[in-house]
Amino acid sequence: MDYTAKLDAALGRLHDEGRYRTFIDIERVKGQFPHAVWTRPDGTQRDITVWCGNDYLGMGQHPVVLAAMHEAIDATGAGSGGTRNISGTTVYHKRLEAELADLHGKEAALLFTSAYVANDATLSTLPKLFPGLIIYSDELNHASMIEGVRRNGGAKRIFRHNDVAHLRELLAADDPDAPKLIAFESVYSMDGDFGPIEEICDLADEFGALTYLDEVHAVGMYGPRGGGVAERDRLMHRVDIINGTLAKAFGVMGGYIAASAKMCDAIRSYAPGFIFTSSLPPAVAAGAAASVAFLKRAPELRERHQTQARILKTRFKAMGLPIIDHGTHIVPVIVGDPKHTKILSDMLLEHYGIYVQPINFPTVPRGTERLRFTPSPVHGPKEIDGLVRAMDALWSHCALNRAELAG
Repeated sequence: MDYTAKLDAALGRLHDEGRYRTFIDIERVKGQFPHAVWTRPDGTQRDITVWCGNDYLGMGQHPVVLAAMHEAIDATGAGSGGTRNISGTTVYHKRLEAELADLHGKEAALLFTSAYVANDATLSTLPKLFPGLIIYSDELNHASMIEGVRRNGGAKRIFRHNDVAHLRELLAADDPDAPKLIAFESVYSMDGDFGPIEEICDLADEFGALTYLDEVHAVGMYGPRGGGVAERDRLMHRVDIINGTLAKAFGVMGGYIAASAKMCDAIRSYAPGFIFTSSLPPAVAAGAAASVAFLKRAPELRERHQTQARILKTRFKAMGLPIIDHGTHIVPVIVGDPKHTKILSDMLLEHYGIYVQPINFPTVPRGTERLRFTPSPVHGPKEIDGLVRAMDALWSHCALNRAELAG
């Protein structure tokens, strides 16, 4: 077996389809975000503006967060020194879990090293706790949810995206006495649309199912205190398990679930992805706790974030760019071809100092390749003007259609 040839063939397919993804070296400069420094392959540097980051509110550079991290690292050092069960639980981890439980109005929260691990570990563990569990999963759920559902060895049903009628059909067709769980998201990051939380909770009540809501693209950004779309819509009490991240709006690192104390205790006790993983560094937990606490009292930052997103979408629509607008903070511009998407991304970076990664299959369906912009409160008029002018020029240069998509 020529293993090297197999690797060459696999990578070659990606290059041929225009789907090969490259990393670029970016150095974020404290206090300057969304501006950063790009180091080219030849070693030269250029100032750029980041338009595709997930630090949605700029909290990764906020003085409150940095001060908390400095204090913790000076007090405790770098790493946690172990798993949560073996010397890796500190006052910083407990404080963060308490902040998160309070944020979501739940009895408890449980920290993981990432939201991916939180989804995978929790969803793959639930059938151990509820034998015979059937999981109903939205077809556009994140890869981490899909992987967790796939690995759990239990029964699964996939319902069409946001199709509550289809979900009802699937629930009605199964044994009414079987334990059930519905897994879905509040904000789907590729199209920027909302999940029908209330309607799904109604079905869960009717069919005796648990609900599992991924709020990773909503925590910190929606709701009076940043609890997510479920808080905004006053539905948190109806959701059994909420998954969130600390690496997007909160600007740090890590993931979590918030649920009843018994649910968190059971996942903590049974999930290998929790039991056998070193805990987050105390400084990371401290920074995340400071960010969560700060954003509970910062509705003006959320309002400014939404305003910037509306401005960018309005400007793009006025140019006739094919954007998808479901009312969230995510601004997808559809290109529809992987090679054109990559060319646009490369030209924006090289000629205009604007960094936005191409989004291609399998992240999105073929034919819907896109550039996905994530405006933030720190993207001001100057940055928006520069982006709009660059997109206008390149869209014309590449002779792309200006037919607006229906939102």
